[in-house]
Amino acid sequence: MTDADELRRRTRELLAAHPPASTDRLDFLRARFDAGLAWVHYPEGLGGLGAPRHLQAVVDAELEAAGAPDNDARRNGIGLGMAAPTILKYGTDEQKQRYLRPLWTGEEVWCQLFSEPGAGSDLAALGTRAVREGDTWVVNGQKVWTSGAHNARWAILIARTDPSVPKHAGITYFLCDMTDPGVDVRPLRQITGEAEFNEVFLTDVRIPDSCRLGEVGDGWRVAQTTLNNERVAIGGMRLPREGGMIGPVSKTWRERPELRTHDLHQRLLKLWVEAEVSRLTAERLRQQLVAGQPGPEGAGMKLAFARLNQEISGLEVELRGEEGLLYDDWTLRRPELVDFTGRDAGYRYLRSKGNSIEGGTTEVLLNIVAERVLGLPAEPRTDKDVAWKDLAR
Repeated sequence: MTDADELRRRTRELLAAHPPASTDRLDFLRARFDAGLAWVHYPEGLGGLGAPRHLQAVVDAELEAAGAPDNDARRNGIGLGMAAPTILKYGTDEQKQRYLRPLWTGEEVWCQLFSEPGAGSDLAALGTRAVREGDTWVVNGQKVWTSGAHNARWAILIARTDPSVPKHAGITYFLCDMTDPGVDVRPLRQITGEAEFNEVFLTDVRIPDSCRLGEVGDGWRVAQTTLNNERVAIGGMRLPREGGMIGPVSKTWRERPELRTHDLHQRLLKLWVEAEVSRLTAERLRQQLVAGQPGPEGAGMKLAFARLNQEISGLEVELRGEEGLLYDDWTLRRPELVDFTGRDAGYRYLRSKGNSIEGGTTEVLLNIVAERVLGLPAEPRTDKDVAWKDLAR
């Protein structure tokens, strides 16, 4: 069993062999992956050492103290938080060896081709078709709300491979090459002025069967691994005290006493406590993950994340008064990442509106918590045993 002292020794050996000050950033990241110090809980040879997940903090602390470069995780959040754990669980040995290293180093950015114009909250109703031709699948359809598709090299994709069975049963999971000539990425301008989201049109996109993840028709089960990890990645991210949205409003409160009122003070205290409770709960959830794959509990964390972001950003706009109505830049941009704390209060207020939609709508997540966490009766579903091709659309 690898312990903390052993990990410190291995990390210092990495730093000695590849001094951060004189080593190319990408070369250092590749060496870190090969040394098993990328994500220590992954298996040996795949960026890890089979060590307990919580020991990653030991490695990260040593590297940060030495000024080592990181892999700019926010730029590839979908790859690291969603694609990687799904590939690890369901991928073949060849797929794991091919995709995990450039994914972790950031050489290959990933996006998620799940939601469709007619299949958002009801994701299993998706209509994108994949038809097999020998050892290749030909995919046609449209996806929407695809974060970072304009920067992505690869995508995780679910498509319908059998329309003659109920909707959950006829789905297969693929790894899609975003450079295929049939992939057309178009920007979706948001209320913030940016276009971090996209719609993606797939026209005769050819995916080798070697890029199928899991069995044919088992895509819904594979997708649940992705979705559970997505909710943990969004709602259970590691933050310091006053990290995230509560940080800027707390800073303004301390530095601008002329803006304070009794009512705002009471609201800020309440939200500060809730943000701290949420942060500590997320830490406990991450510790529970050491024992296995994330479950439906991540839905609760994501619910709290969305509500808190929207309430805190609303309070910040009110606290700043007229200043809160200002906005820095409406220029159409296609950013590489979402920067909640690097922009102004107006941006945070507008962008947080999407938190209750992306990563599973609030309504869907409430159902998940009710049924899978609290054990309440499921809502009636009249289409459960109806073939997808016979559903009204």
